[in-house]
Amino acid sequence: MKFVYQIIATIIVSCTLQYFLPWWTMAVGTFTVAYLFGNKGFVSFSAGFLGVGLLWLGMAMFIDVSTQSILTVKINKLLPLNVFVLTTLIGGLVGGLASLMGSLVNSKR
Repeated sequence: MKFVYQIIATIIVSCTLQYFLPWWTMAVGTFTVAYLFGNKGFVSFSAGFLGVGLLWLGMAMFIDVSTQSILTVKINKLLPLNVFVLTTLIGGLVGGLASLMGSLVNSKR
């Protein structure tokens, strides 16, 4: 249950930080959430990966729908991967690694 709460807290904190600050500040928020929850390494990485990945997927889909897919069609011609898959993987990896670092710092104190 702690895993699910960490995912929800990661989504809320990351969304709030990205709304007011640059995109990379979500890594600081994810690090802080993982530090406070204190889960073990893989569980914390998975929570950060899922939280930020789902957040970025939702944000990308919202932007895609609101702009009527203008940019998505052009980028899909250039890249062999789907834009949504690429966005989710990049955001998930950044969030997962930041979350892993937060759990490792917590285990060292």
